[in-house]
Amino acid sequence: MPRALHVFDMDDTLVNGDCSMLWNEFLVKRGIITEPNFLETDRKMMALYAKGEMDMASYLQFSLAPIATIRADKIDKLVDQFVENVVLPRVFPEALALIQQLKEGKVPLLIISATVTFIVQKVATCLGIEHAIGIDLHLEDRCYSHRVSGIASYREGKIERLNHWLEAEQFDFEEIHFYTDSINDLPLCLYADHAYLINPCTQLSAQQKINKQWLVYEWGK
Repeated sequence: MPRALHVFDMDDTLVNGDCSMLWNEFLVKRGIITEPNFLETDRKMMALYAKGEMDMASYLQFSLAPIATIRADKIDKLVDQFVENVVLPRVFPEALALIQQLKEGKVPLLIISATVTFIVQKVATCLGIEHAIGIDLHLEDRCYSHRVSGIASYREGKIERLNHWLEAEQFDFEEIHFYTDSINDLPLCLYADHAYLINPCTQLSAQQKINKQWLVYEWGK
């Protein structure tokens, strides 16, 4: 069999929900975010994301502002609690079964997400997925800033980050299998050898009618 890499989007693909939104809700409950309209603004910006129209730089500036003066090591401890208590219970059972099956077959796995790396890496570790790519941030005074380090793993940027990662790790795969729900990932769906649509959005479902070889799965239904 050809040596294959299986690549997963994270939000609304492996996890039933968007981890960035869930993280902000978590911070509100912890009293770290106190702005009254923060979550409402967050929902409006993420609605643009769902349509493939969000400006990532603007979103990062907005969403990371509440933690801009909290040291990264303290944020990382909060992320541990967040992932254990909020994210893991939302992982689709079908995702867990597939990950286990692939791991038993010693298939290399990677999560690539437009969520920030300090969340993506923790989710990947907890799911037993060795490799993870998220949006890397510059540290300023030992705090996470909203400034992206390198290329954001968003839309076409996911292809660039994936190829840079393959080159850096000196991996040579014959096939790339990609799983996603989002129209933002259309470039990587077209780039991959095989695409699997997990509860796809309306726009991505429309693309599947053109790319009929893409398989559609309904998880958690």
